[in-house]
Amino acid sequence: MSEVTILAFALVAFIGIATPGPTVLLALTNGSRFGVKRATAGMIGAILSDFVLIGAVALGLGALLAASEFWFSVVKWLGAAYLAYLGVMLLRSRGTLELPSQAPQGADSGATRSIFTKSFLVAVTNPKGYLFFSAFLPQFIDPALPQAPQYAMLAIVFASIDFVVMFGYALLGSQAVRFMRRSGAIWLDRICGGALLALAGSLALYRRAAN
Repeated sequence: MSEVTILAFALVAFIGIATPGPTVLLALTNGSRFGVKRATAGMIGAILSDFVLIGAVALGLGALLAASEFWFSVVKWLGAAYLAYLGVMLLRSRGTLELPSQAPQGADSGATRSIFTKSFLVAVTNPKGYLFFSAFLPQFIDPALPQAPQYAMLAIVFASIDFVVMFGYALLGSQAVRFMRRSGAIWLDRICGGALLALAGSLALYRRAAN
């Protein structure tokens, strides 16, 4: 795999990742609610899902979802339901102006696990991710070379860019909350909650290209 191929992949991946999606929105809200340090758990969850998705595509799961209406629908409705649940939770939020240094010590481990799990599940239950990688990754794979190392390289590049973008959004959220009044924090949660509900709706209406 040439450097030009990797750079081209990185550029296209950055454009796709930087466009606000579920994991990016969660990074923003986690940063505003918990600070960058604890929001990192969500970033790790999302990155782990990147490796799961790319590994699944390398093994042919993306092709299975593209071919099977049943399994595509199962993954689609699970993802849509979970996104809707998170969106409703944010819409019902009363907002928070609690800075990371003010968070109760005993709540750290539970919150960290929850942040990690939410980001991982949001990404891994999105069938668009499997179909996207199925269509996107093969364009950068040289069929004349061993494919496993190539998929591994693309996964590392994609996950690295994903982390940098999510970190930027989390940092933006953590800094913005320091200048907000409580009403501003509430509206930030509501905007992100509404966006997640909109994404859930678009996922629910999403159909395979073959249809």
